[in-house]
Amino acid sequence: MRITRVTTGDGDGGDTGLGGGQVVSKDSLRIEALGGADELNALIGLALTGELAEDVAEELGLVQNDLFDLGADLAVLETDKPAEGACRIEGAQVDRLGNKIDTLQRELGPLEEFILPGGSAGAAVLHLARTVCRRAERAAVALCREEVIGAQVIPYLNRLSDLLFQLARFQNEAAGQQETCWKKKDPGKDQ
Repeated sequence: MRITRVTTGDGDGGDTGLGGGQVVSKDSLRIEALGGADELNALIGLALTGELAEDVAEELGLVQNDLFDLGADLAVLETDKPAEGACRIEGAQVDRLGNKIDTLQRELGPLEEFILPGGSAGAAVLHLARTVCRRAERAAVALCREEVIGAQVIPYLNRLSDLLFQLARFQNEAAGQQETCWKKKDPGKDQ
């Protein structure tokens, strides 16, 4: 693909084009879902500018490419996708995330308490990315209630938010930063 022109002016009236040529409002559910994936990818790009453990950075690089696949999946209506060769999120990508989550869980051990987002700067950005991922997932769920979308879009985003949580934990450990646990308020005491 070659992009020869970024600004077309076609969207000045509040509409934009999908990959199959359809024109939709910029506030449509599909564009909201696409925007969520784009925002998440940009935030992961921001995370990659910081000091991250090599394993974390490597995984985030794969995720950024996956999110482009996910965006392409959302940018073309299911009815317009060719039988073969359509760019989409696939089960193997979802499985890769699940396997990485399991590996990290074995390395990190079980959580005994809820943890607060934060710790090292890298982990804090990954926690923020996790919340943006959940928002993107909610947008995809809203879209799938109205239109058919790729079968792996929602499972991928669901798995990715879990992975981002585990990567944040791993990043804190790699940075030597202890996680802060939630302190449940005792209803009988002022705190």
